[in-house]
Amino acid sequence: MLHQDGWCFACGPDNPHGLHLSGFRREGKECVVSFVPQRQHQGWQGLIHGGIVATLLDEAMTHLLQARGERAVTASLTVRYHCPLAPGEPVEVRARAVGSHGRLVKTQAELRDHEGTLIASARAKFMVLPPPTGRCVSPPGSDALSQR
Repeated sequence: MLHQDGWCFACGPDNPHGLHLSGFRREGKECVVSFVPQRQHQGWQGLIHGGIVATLLDEAMTHLLQARGERAVTASLTVRYHCPLAPGEPVEVRARAVGSHGRLVKTQAELRDHEGTLIASARAKFMVLPPPTGRCVSPPGSDALSQR
């Protein structure tokens, strides 16, 4: 089902166009990662693209669940942008679980600059997947989540 092949846009070491996030660590009940966005991550001149910011938040929450031994995918993600982020500005992302209901796990994350200014925050729900059965769980014609 879910297989990491090194090409994840956020953390895959083999993706030449990816963010190459690494160094995820646990601090108490949080998952923390640091990153320095570059010019190739900008949208408008001098501003990091909001999709990159959302990816950083989502990836930290995903790694949090992986560290807990849960195989999960993002079911919903809401991002709030508080301040702009410039290329070359180091940031830290912190993610934590805030609740669960059945197979849904609720998480939150914050992205702050090196001075502690809140750049963006997110709330997400993740669907915990059942153990692999070898059966396809994706729509017909799509092999994104299937195991062959």
